[in-house]
Order: sequence, then structure tokens, then C-alpha cells
Amino acid sequence: MSTRSATGLKLYTLEEIESISQAARIAATVLRDIEQQIKPGIDTETIDALCAQMIADHGATAAPLNYKGFPKSVCTSINNVICHGIPSTGEVLKDGDIINVDITAIYRGYYGDTSRTFCVGEVPNPVRLFVERVEKAMDKGIEAVMAGKPFTVIGDAIEKYVRRFGYSVVRDYCGHGIGESFHEEPAVLHYSSNSPSHILQNGMVFTIEPMVNQSKNWRSVLDKNDGWTARTADGALSAQFEHTIAVVDGRAKVLSHAH
Repeated sequence: MSTRSATGLKLYTLEEIESISQAARIAATVLRDIEQQIKPGIDTETIDALCAQMIADHGATAAPLNYKGFPKSVCTSINNVICHGIPSTGEVLKDGDIINVDITAIYRGYYGDTSRTFCVGEVPNPVRLFVERVEKAMDKGIEAVMAGKPFTVIGDAIEKYVRRFGYSVVRDYCGHGIGESFHEEPAVLHYSSNSPSHILQNGMVFTIEPMVNQSKNWRSVLDKNDGWTARTADGALSAQFEHTIAVVDGRAKVLSHAH
């Protein structure tokens, strides 16, 4: 059974971490398999339906569906949408778009969460490079994880990297603990912060999922009509990558690799 850290965070056993990884691997496998469908002309409602079917085929369920009223099984966030884009038949991918697909699966009572940003068709080189750098930023955050260090090392590593290119890390959304629930403590910041921080320990499981804007303006604007879609305040492109990780033997172990 999971125990608690001195500051109240869940510490999962290796057996529980394996159960979480089963859910995370399903999410990652669906994310890998949907890539071949990401092309000009497909609408995001179809992407959602395909992902939902694949998740079900693995014996899992889609966590976002009806979560706090979210109406779809996955999030699809295009171009200047930072996160929580709602799939729609009216949203059709076109050449040069970028789209983040965010998948969370529930399997045998455990949750696994992952996302990536795909390039649609022919994308300009500066945009493709931006997307590659955001994935690298996530990797930097994962590499910074070390038991005994504060959680703030994650955001320090990510922000230090992306600022070199004139990009900014979104501060309105963050990573989170995950395992027996979709969202658990702590909030995992992807930017540098002097706020008091939990200490990383073996057994902690959480997401690292930086949202990065292709400008120096990190601010987001929430769509007042749907209450979910977050867009960049200045219209800049935004990209995101996400893994579920566990602290094992003092370092980060990525749980959301495809089968």
C-alpha cells in the first residue's frame, strides 16, 4: 500500500508503480498509434473517436470523459491552443498545423497520462524546431529529477532551456501527482519558483508536461464559451509534451513509454 511522505504526498510501492505504468503504457501506445492518422483533412472529433476506441480495445477507459464536465475522451490543442482543446467536427487539420493530443487512461483503478505535439503535413522549419525544443525541454525536466532535491529543480531546468530561444513557459497550468486518482498533489511547476517546495522522494509519481509558447508572453486566455480551451494571449504557437514518471532508485523512471 502507498504510504505518505513527511509533507503528505503519496509514496507508491514498486508494485503500485507497475500498475500505474500499465495504464501509462496504454495511453502511450494509443498516442503512438494515432500519429498515422494526424494528417491534413482529419477533424479532431474523429481523432477523439479513434483514440476512445483504441483505449477501450486495451481494456481501459478514457479519464477525461465527463471529468469535471469535459465532454470528450482526449484533448486536442491546435496551434495557439495551449491545452484542453475540445475535439470537434468543425476543427479540421490543415497543412502546417501543430496539434497536441493528450491522453489519460484508467486501467484496473490506476491512471496514466501522456501527450505530445504532432506536426501536420509540411510544417515550416522554425515551427518544427520549436516543437522539437519543447520535447527537449520536457526531457530536461525529467533529467533533473533526483531524490533529495526540491521539486523546483524541474522547473529550473525547463525554463533555463527554453528561455535561450526566446520562448516562455506557461505558468497557469502545471504537472500533477497521479496514480490512484487523475490529479493528486503536488502541483509540478515547469518554471523557476522561489516558493516552498516538496522534496523529491522514491515512490512519488507525477507528470512533467511543460506547455511552452513560441514568444516571451507566457500568459493564457480561457475560452469563456466552453470554459476549457486555453489559448495564448498573443496568438503565438504553443506546444506541449508530457510523460508520467516515478521516482525509482533516486531518479526519474518514465512510465509512459509505448508497448
